[in-house]
Amino acid sequence: MPRINLLPWRDQQRTLRRREFFLAAGAAFLAAIMCALGGKLIYAGRIDSQLAKNELLQSAISKLDAQIADIMGLENRKQRLVARMEIIEKLQRSRPEIVHLFDEIARTVPDGVYLTALKQNGTKLEIDGIAQSSTRVSTFMRNIDASTWMDNPALQVVEAAKDTPAGGSKFVLTVDTVGADLHHGGSINRQRVAAK
Repeated sequence: MPRINLLPWRDQQRTLRRREFFLAAGAAFLAAIMCALGGKLIYAGRIDSQLAKNELLQSAISKLDAQIADIMGLENRKQRLVARMEIIEKLQRSRPEIVHLFDEIARTVPDGVYLTALKQNGTKLEIDGIAQSSTRVSTFMRNIDASTWMDNPALQVVEAAKDTPAGGSKFVLTVDTVGADLHHGGSINRQRVAAK
């Protein structure tokens, strides 16, 4: 039987297998690198897309915040305007009140009573005056109590007047004034007493 030397063939096969192994390993390495790069590019694209969406949302939110601030400013301005309108309306309604009030004061002041000062604070009216006697002050208070424009007279001070030639008494009264809205509503049904 002839002897065949298989060593060179085996060396060739081994070299061929080694070359195929390195080629396969290199191809696998390249495929892994390509997959990693592809995954990185995909995730980078998704991140960029999400960042663009976030930026778009932030710009929309900032626009909405600016619009909300404008709306709040308009709401505050509206409330201030409504408050002004209410004040103007109240002043318009109360314009004739002072005329009626002075007319009513002139009707309720009896003879022998002289007024020296009137101070109004809201619905309170403070009346300073001089009367010839305390009975005149009492008559004045009864007339005020019967008035349709004044109510609840309260005597604060009565003292002898030293600086008047006829003597008499200085007095201070506080009175509640009744608004025109009550008169127009018809909720006061008092008869006026003529001051005489």
